[in-house]
Amino acid sequence: MDKQVIISVGRQYGSCGHIVAQRIAEKLNIDIYDRNILKDIAEKHDSDYDEMLKYDEKPRNLLFSKRRGEYNSSVEVETAKMQFDFLKEKADEGKSFVVIGRCAETVLKDYPNHISVFISADMDCRIKRVVEADHQTEREAKYTIARKDKKRRDYHDMHSEKAWGEAETYDLCLNISKMDIDTAADFIINYADIMIK
Repeated sequence: MDKQVIISVGRQYGSCGHIVAQRIAEKLNIDIYDRNILKDIAEKHDSDYDEMLKYDEKPRNLLFSKRRGEYNSSVEVETAKMQFDFLKEKADEGKSFVVIGRCAETVLKDYPNHISVFISADMDCRIKRVVEADHQTEREAKYTIARKDKKRRDYHDMHSEKAWGEAETYDLCLNISKMDIDTAADFIINYADIMIK
């Protein structure tokens, strides 16, 4: 595409949303941002990347943080804010990119060349993928899915106006249980091409 295209991808754990996002970026030959954002931020601020990773997409720890007006002493919140600023900076520069998570559907909602997608899958498909990818039992996979989804929801809902995974939060919600990765990626690319003028 010759125009600026920004696609934000939220996803359930085990839905293969991350892989779909990677395929979209490959097909469009554009950058993809997830936790790799922290490498650029750490370099820019002369910070420790591994230390920043500990706070990536984590909700604020209420026991160890204070808030006074606009100031927040939470490392988790400051880490999130630096990522939000990074994404806005790239969008302002006219860059095209795919971003995974990071509340990007809220952070980038005012950019006309942005579409937000939420990728889900049926629970049996998610369990099967986690069992195969992470070498877990079905019981372990169910627990992992519940824990990861809760973490994503808590982080998202702390920074966003609308709820994680709810249809009204996104431009497009896609259950990919009956699709392969390429079909899902092509569907989202075609949607973006139609919606972004």
